Amino acid sequence: MAMAATVAGFMAGLLGVGGGIIMVPALYYAFTVLDFDLAIRMHLSIGTSLAIIVPTSIISTKTHMEHKSVDFKLIKSFGIYILIGVILGTFLATNLKTPELVLFFSIFALIVGLFFIFLREKLGETPRDISDKMKSFMGLVIGFISVPLGIGGGSITVPFLKMFGYNIRTAVGTAAAIGILIAVSGATTLAISGKFYGNVTTPLSIGYINLLGFAVFVPVTMVMARLGAKAVYKIDKKLLSKIFGIFLIIVSIRSFIEYLNIT
Repeated sequence: MAMAATVAGFMAGLLGVGGGIIMVPALYYAFTVLDFDLAIRMHLSIGTSLAIIVPTSIISTKTHMEHKSVDFKLIKSFGIYILIGVILGTFLATNLKTPELVLFFSIFALIVGLFFIFLREKLGETPRDISDKMKSFMGLVIGFISVPLGIGGGSITVPFLKMFGYNIRTAVGTAAAIGILIAVSGATTLAISGKFYGNVTTPLSIGYINLLGFAVFVPVTMVMARLGAKAVYKIDKKLLSKIFGIFLIIVSIRSFIEYLNIT
């Protein structure tokens, strides 16, 4: 878990992906080893991941703010739609079973992996204005999809902003700030729904948030997120994006195998 936290934190700062796409499978397999109830194993993974993303995103955002790479005006213009999407996403996540959540995660990891390999550096050559309708629609989509996946939304937000001509640094910095909004609201709703709706009795857990996983990940991810955010301004990310994309495809295949094993 500590090794996964190192990678997740660094990638969160460097690529604006929130780290959840790495943390969720790591937490899932840790909870499998601990023999947590299969029925809520994935729910605990996504809830704990969102809780971990809160401090990680704060550190990452703070670093990007130092380089003036966060567009708060854009965030304010569609933040309310993200929150509505998070509430709807929580309802979906709590009503899906673990195998369905694993399959959902597997498909998404594959899509994001392909994006990082083939498209990440090619989108958005010309800056364009984003219409209010597009902002409201994408806000709902980003919030809605992020919760069942346990991610901070960066995997969706970064390509969305790139499509409209945002430079990669501003896209990553803004995605990190949006991750705070998603993680705080998503972790809160999953903690409440797990406690009062799911009746979670797993040791050291508040609803769908496991405190043990949180305690292991947070110290490491907070340090690594800052290092990753600083590296954005020093490293050639093209090769790293492709390596990360290949890694996600491997994660996707492994998650799909897990889905077949538990169905």
